[in-house]
Amino acid sequence: MNQLESMAILVAVADTGSLSAAARQLGVPLATVSRKVAALEAHLHTRLLLRTTRQLSLTEAGASYVAACRRILEDVGEAERAAKGEYAAPRGEIVVTAPVVFGRLHVVPVVAAFLAQYPEIGVNLVLTDRIVHLMDEQVDAAIRIGELPDSNLMAMGVGNVRRVVCGSAHYLDTHGTPQAPHDLARHECISFEVLESQRAWVFGEGKQQVAVPVPSRLTVNTAEAAIDAALLGVGLVRVLSYQVAGALQAGTLQRVLERYEAAPLPIHLVHRGQAPLPLKLRAFLDFAAPRLRTRLPAGT
Repeated sequence: MNQLESMAILVAVADTGSLSAAARQLGVPLATVSRKVAALEAHLHTRLLLRTTRQLSLTEAGASYVAACRRILEDVGEAERAAKGEYAAPRGEIVVTAPVVFGRLHVVPVVAAFLAQYPEIGVNLVLTDRIVHLMDEQVDAAIRIGELPDSNLMAMGVGNVRRVVCGSAHYLDTHGTPQAPHDLARHECISFEVLESQRAWVFGEGKQQVAVPVPSRLTVNTAEAAIDAALLGVGLVRVLSYQVAGALQAGTLQRVLERYEAAPLPIHLVHRGQAPLPLKLRAFLDFAAPRLRTRLPAGT
C-alpha cells in the first residue's frame, strides 16, 4: 500500500465530504478512492469514516488521523520543495488569496509587477470574500481586512480602510443629505452584508461605537451590486472606502456622515510563518508589502 497516496486520498475525502467528490477532485476512479480508504482502515484496524445514506463524517479516530495526515503531507511537501531548490533560489508557485474587489484593484497590479521581476515564480491568485484557512487549503499568503483574531499566523500591516456611506448626487438632491446617523431612518438604504449586519450600520460617536438600524429596501450580496444601485440613485450605501474610491474621485458618488465614521479597519498581509520560509514566498512578501503600503496610505 502506498501510504502517502492513501493519506492524500483520505484528506481529500474529509475536505470534500464524500468519496465521489474526492474522486472528482483527484481525477481518479471512485472505486480507487473507496479501495484506498478501506485499505487504510484495515491497516489501522479501526473505522475512519461513518457512512450513511445522506452524509459521510469522520470518526473520532478518523479526525485525529486526518489531522496527522495533513501534518505529514505538509512535511513531505516541504522536503520535496527543499530538494527542488526552492530554498536555494526563488522559484516555483505560490498561492495568494484576497477579497474580490481589493484583489482586483490592488493585488493584481502588485502581482503583475512581481511576475515581471521574478520570471521563475508563478502565482495562483484566488479572489474570494470568504475567509480562507491557510493551512487547510495550502495557501501561502492572504490579505485580511479587519482586526485579526489570535492565531499562529504572521501578519504584516500594509494599510487601513474605512467603512463609508455614499449616495449619488441625484439621490441626495431628492432626499437631502443626512447630518447624523439617526437621520438614516428617513432614507432609503442599500444593504450589503460583508463585515457587519445588514440591519444596522455601526458609527463612531466620540470613543463609543453606535449601531444604527437602517431601513433597507434593497439587499444585495456583492459590493459591486450595492455600488451600482447607489450610482442609479436607489439609496445610500455603506461599503469599504477602497470599493468606491473611483466613484468618489469621479464625483458620481458623494461621501456623507464622514464625522461619524467608525475607526479604520487594518489591512494585513498574512502567512503561516513556516521555518525555513521558502525564498519564493519571502520574495513575494518583501516585494508586495511595501507596494501595498504605497497604494494604501494611512486613513484611506
